[in-house]
Amino acid sequence: MNSFKNSIANHKPQIGFWQALASPYTAEISAGAGFDWLLIDGEHAPNDIPLILAQLQAVAPYPVEAVVRPPVGDPVIIKQLLDIGARSLLVPMVESAEQAELIVRATRYPPHGIRGVGSAIGRASRWNRHATYLHDAADEICVLLQVESRAGLEALDAIAATPGVDGVFLGPSDLAAALGHLGNPAHPEVQEAIETGIARILAAGKAAGILIADQGLARRYLELGASFVAVGTDVTVLARGAEALARAFQIDAKPKEATGAQVY
Repeated sequence: MNSFKNSIANHKPQIGFWQALASPYTAEISAGAGFDWLLIDGEHAPNDIPLILAQLQAVAPYPVEAVVRPPVGDPVIIKQLLDIGARSLLVPMVESAEQAELIVRATRYPPHGIRGVGSAIGRASRWNRHATYLHDAADEICVLLQVESRAGLEALDAIAATPGVDGVFLGPSDLAAALGHLGNPAHPEVQEAIETGIARILAAGKAAGILIADQGLARRYLELGASFVAVGTDVTVLARGAEALARAFQIDAKPKEATGAQVY
């Protein structure tokens, strides 16, 4: 059973960690850290299908859900990801109910959708060792859609209401840019859009999610009802940790100045 899908449907908070290093080794390290879900990023990280497969295999023994973000909501890419065993998807840049419906249909076999039937050669069905996979697959697939533009905000209610959508994820960085505040997700206008967006998603009966490395804001979104919240990225943890260690041994190093809310 996809316990992550079940948990967010019941508003049980799930804390996540972004995987952008595109490495099965670091994905496995993260898988044992205690997070509820890991996001394997195929949009901004240098990932392809075989590398995503390797990361899915690396984290499989651990009690953590692997959520995969494709580069775009293309039914062909979605089909490939599902066949290699991804069962939770976060699709970026969704801006309409029509787009949301197409993505849902891409995760369903006919007659309910357009997913190609290739289970005999797919890892998802354990190469047809899962005898009822064709009939049960949709029950375990978690469809998460990412809203991160003005058009997406305008269509948010319709996107969230689309049958088959399990949750909607708000993208702070792109929302900030779309609202004229590039690089400043802490701007009051952006925060208002996010908080209002969470309420709209919940009103549609769906789970709300977000990525924010600012712990105060992460807790704020959880208090507002967001149920799948990513609180950092592997790249940033490595980069900032390495910088801090180097500064600790630099005699003339100045303390790093704090900036606004950090998405990553």
